Amino acid sequence: MGLTEKQLSEKESLDLITSMINKAKDSYHDTGVSAILWGTVVAICALLKLSEIQFNYKLPFDPNILTLLAIIPQIFISIKEKKNRRVKSYDDAYMDYIWLAFGICIFLMIFIVNTVFAELSPVLNDYREISKGRPEWIDFKFSEFVMSFFLLLYGIPTFITGAACRFKPMLWGGLLCWACCIITLFTTIKIDLLLTAISAIFAWLIPGIIMEAEYRKAKRGLVEANV
Repeated sequence: MGLTEKQLSEKESLDLITSMINKAKDSYHDTGVSAILWGTVVAICALLKLSEIQFNYKLPFDPNILTLLAIIPQIFISIKEKKNRRVKSYDDAYMDYIWLAFGICIFLMIFIVNTVFAELSPVLNDYREISKGRPEWIDFKFSEFVMSFFLLLYGIPTFITGAACRFKPMLWGGLLCWACCIITLFTTIKIDLLLTAISAIFAWLIPGIIMEAEYRKAKRGLVEANV
């Protein structure tokens, strides 16, 4: 009788350990909603800006302000996901801080770029007036290089998340951001914006849709297992 109880106890312990491991893995499963949100917003902002340049019109608002407005639903999404998360793994904290640092860096980058534009614009305008028509004249536009900096930043948390979670769509998405970062050094602002939209779609939107589908599948499986 004692041996049977011992065997049952060992089996229960093994089942408990397995269950805990599976729960930890499930907690790593993002719903994908945040990735879908930001992939959509960044792509729309880039395409709206491209549309303004291509068709020579001006929207009554700056398209980039949509990224600030997206912070509001992101806060509610984050709160809801934290409530629904059953187990918070050791690595989850690192991921949270990586993406928090990414958000801070994007805000700082926008501030720095706007400051540089304000300082450089008068100088570049004077340069164009003085040097126009000369053989050595180069029509330098700082805006042609701005998206390279943003794509550089986009790739960092995307690549780390894809590698750490072994999620290849996001891993390849991060690499795509860096590839486009290099390409935009040699292309016009129109191509830069198009590449930015493509990067947002493949780095965040599509991986987010895949994560959301896997999350729903895992949730259905959990419900069926409990029935």
